[in-house]
Amino acid sequence: MTIAAPLLSESSYWYLSRASGFVSLALFTAAVALGLLTAGRVHSPRWPRFVTESLHRSVSMVAIVLVLLHVTAILLDSFVPITLVDALVPFTSDYRPLWVGLGAIALDLLLALIVTSLLRTRLSLRVWRYVHWLAYVSWPVAVAHTVGIGTDRLWVLVVVAVSVLAVVVSGGYRLAGWRRVALRRPM
Repeated sequence: MTIAAPLLSESSYWYLSRASGFVSLALFTAAVALGLLTAGRVHSPRWPRFVTESLHRSVSMVAIVLVLLHVTAILLDSFVPITLVDALVPFTSDYRPLWVGLGAIALDLLLALIVTSLLRTRLSLRVWRYVHWLAYVSWPVAVAHTVGIGTDRLWVLVVVAVSVLAVVVSGGYRLAGWRRVALRRPM
């Protein structure tokens, strides 16, 4: 049973879910890219590291809000019968179970990131970091969810291509930074 609310017209929930899904993917991509740059200790005199870290946190928070808006809009939209269980438990949906299931996995991993980030002062840095690495799993799962469930293919492909490019460039920058550090270490 879906949650139905007469607050908006039926098509409004669909548009809200699509828009919040696209924007949350773009922001999630920015958060992952900034996280890679932060972890790679990328900085310059004009762009100190604390700016990248603050931006990473802020973008992550807005992305989380939009993901929650996306899920809420999906639950309120009665055209597609997706329940709260479908949104949280992978591959239980009757509607496109693989693609909704990937969205559920991405959401579950994101929820683990949120909980551990809220408890960061109570966790060891090692535990927090290991759980935080789930973002590197959650992001490609969210991208696959976007590609598989997207109905307007051109926009999906454009958003996904830009997202993948941003993360690949940031990841390459981080790997190049690790290599520079490794080359500077004495034997």
